[in-house]
Amino acid sequence: APATAPSPLLWKQPEKLGAPPNSGLHLTFGADPAHEMTVSWSSATSVAHPRVRFGTPDGGFGTEVQAQTVTYVDGKSAIESYLHHARLTGLHPDTTYIYAVLADGVQPDAGSFQTAPVGRSAFTFTSFGDQCVPTSTWAANGSSYTSGLNTLASPAAGDIVGGIEQVGPLFHLLNGDLCYANLSPDRVRVWDDFFTNNERSARRRPWMPAPGNHENELGNGALGYDAFRTRFAVPSNGSADFEGLWYAFTVGSVRVIVVANDDVALQDGGDSYVSGYSDGAQKTWLERQLAAARASRSIDWIVVCMHQVIISSANANGADLGIRQAWGPLFDQYEVDLVVCGHEHDYERSYAVRGVVSGSETLTPNPVSTETANIDTSQGTVHLVLGGGGNSSNTNTEFFQNGQGKVITAVGGPVSTGKRTPTYVMENAVWSAFRDEEHPYGFAAFDVDPGTGPGSTTSIRVTYYNVLQPYGGLETLETFTLYRRRSDG
Repeated sequence: APATAPSPLLWKQPEKLGAPPNSGLHLTFGADPAHEMTVSWSSATSVAHPRVRFGTPDGGFGTEVQAQTVTYVDGKSAIESYLHHARLTGLHPDTTYIYAVLADGVQPDAGSFQTAPVGRSAFTFTSFGDQCVPTSTWAANGSSYTSGLNTLASPAAGDIVGGIEQVGPLFHLLNGDLCYANLSPDRVRVWDDFFTNNERSARRRPWMPAPGNHENELGNGALGYDAFRTRFAVPSNGSADFEGLWYAFTVGSVRVIVVANDDVALQDGGDSYVSGYSDGAQKTWLERQLAAARASRSIDWIVVCMHQVIISSANANGADLGIRQAWGPLFDQYEVDLVVCGHEHDYERSYAVRGVVSGSETLTPNPVSTETANIDTSQGTVHLVLGGGGNSSNTNTEFFQNGQGKVITAVGGPVSTGKRTPTYVMENAVWSAFRDEEHPYGFAAFDVDPGTGPGSTTSIRVTYYNVLQPYGGLETLETFTLYRRRSDG
């Protein structure tokens, strides 16, 4: 009988699975955003030779940098997560770069970014908090699993990323409560889905995060922040014990200082109560940062990014006396211009405030002006609550209608829920300038104008965009301008 070719159905070579793909590509600034950028990504298992090749669009991928791999083991699932951070240095200011992330046997992934300018320049940044993840996860149901929405997500948690890309900022500030993994039965999946959702923006521009109370995950390190600290590579704060929790960087004439409010807040909002954990170390660091920034003739603006709030007129978490006591006098002394935060799932802004209302039990911030369109921040600090990042538990319908706000002033011992009982005191919200009662979701964009010369006026034009339902379109809610005299006059 004639010989016949073997059927492909009888192919005997064993199957071969490749290395796990790269995922969750995202950027963060180094200590000097004009010359340093960190490229970060994750893999499901260990990979060989993780690295980044980068260069310019005209010159191609001319330089290669090895990545450092760091891991943590989730305290609930015992899953080990592998994060790779490649620190790119020696970059040129205000320059577009292309990059590719590589590992042996892994399909490359790529992105691009622009470095920060040197000196006083125009640029845009954006900010929101309290995002969540618009996907589902598995929850154990006896010996089987059922699917459900990840924690408290809404579709806006995805739509808002497209909104950021429509603005196309140089960088984005993420004001805590990133993905709410601590509330999910599968914390690792939630973190992975968070980066999958956001990498369409975060691979092109740095997303600079502040830790919120929901980044505190039981069993993930002594303080609960190991997932956050491992997944983001941020500028060093010089502390061996608290690296990755607070940090600062400068873009143009704007000094951004990111703080970790669970250290000073009274409210018991995470998986474990950690108030006071730095024993004053963060406050000492913050005062040094503020003093140096305000004394500098190259820095005009001081922007603080944090999670829990100093102001709120919503019947939700409320303002926190612990933060007012710890940070308020420093913000006043060093003339902080702008504070962006989250925690309350709404949009509210303050008048320019400095000092406290005389005799106030709650240290009520004192408005120095009722101007709402053109605000001199050398006279007082403007606080923005930007908690409309996607959480479905909205508080824009919870605003008090009697001109008041509430402040947590103390906590009692743990109760049956494991949480400390809060004590609230009402105050007249004399600082409240504007709040959005109609729309639950949105973000702010900040256009920096450096001014025309030494001693001239510099300004930041603020635009708040609503992210609309059901399709995520953007609509301008309001615009206003912050201004001050340049420090080089």
